[in-house]
Amino acid sequence: MVTIKDISKACGVSPATVSKALNGYDDISAETIRLVKQTAAELNYTPNAAARLLKTSISHNIGVLFVDDTMSGLTHEYFSHILNSVKEEAEEHGYDITFISNTIGKQSMSFLQHCLYRNCDGVVIASVKFDSPGVHELVTSKVPVITIDYAFDNVSAVMSDNVEGAYRLASYLLDMGHSKIAFIHGELTSVTRKRLVGFYRAMQERKITIPQEYIREARYHDPDTTRKATAELMDLQDPPTAIMFPDDISFLGGQAELQNRGLSIPDDISVCGYDGIEISQMLQPPLTTWRQDAKRIGKESVRKLVEAIEHRDTCMAEQIMVSGELISGYSVKKREK
Repeated sequence: MVTIKDISKACGVSPATVSKALNGYDDISAETIRLVKQTAAELNYTPNAAARLLKTSISHNIGVLFVDDTMSGLTHEYFSHILNSVKEEAEEHGYDITFISNTIGKQSMSFLQHCLYRNCDGVVIASVKFDSPGVHELVTSKVPVITIDYAFDNVSAVMSDNVEGAYRLASYLLDMGHSKIAFIHGELTSVTRKRLVGFYRAMQERKITIPQEYIREARYHDPDTTRKATAELMDLQDPPTAIMFPDDISFLGGQAELQNRGLSIPDDISVCGYDGIEISQMLQPPLTTWRQDAKRIGKESVRKLVEAIEHRDTCMAEQIMVSGELISGYSVKKREK
């Protein structure tokens, strides 16, 4: 294995100078830095991670906690983009990522124990039951943590602006002349509660009263429960003219139910989704939806976590809000007043 001493001998400089050149110090000449890096590349030098950990107490390994009840794993259309962005940004900062779970082989362990076992410098919590004891133990430990779409006290979080998203979608439906608007939401998580706030704010501004029977609960990313909720809405004596769905994937269940009833989108009923995944614009008609900025969410998560890892004494916890954008699509028909 090539060592710093080998590079030192080849370049004719001290090992300390080689170390500075490879670790970004600027108190040596640019010419020396170029020489050292070029020589290291020619000799196929690879840093010794174990030695670096002993010296700096940083392993350059970030844990990712992602537990998805729908079992879609890394194929989840929304979270896959976040996780890919996390990976890319981590690599830009010189970090690897490791997925954290509560088992290794057949051995059970807590999320925190797994994190410590893998020498993770910090953890991005992307999707999990945030109120579980295992997550609470991790969040309250000394390991730097950042959460996505959930806020703990004294822990940084990157939040997609779900209040804004639901507000803008509901406002768009109102602008298109709809007042009989139903909202099928996902499980009652903190994300759902924020979307409900945005929805009701839009209604309140226009002095529109929404019957409680127009508000239905389904599950995120679950077309089956959304199909059932859609059927219940359309069986009402006074059904809605527009439906907001939990997300673009769960909308597919609602779409199937409406089509089975012989209803045309948007001529007979208007619809909109959430997330703005690619498939939403391949549907016929293209879906009106709210695109969450998954790439920026992942990027900001890693940026803030690396700050917490490398500058613990000066890094302050904060909530970083990420906006999205409305995709108007063609699934909402303008109603004449």
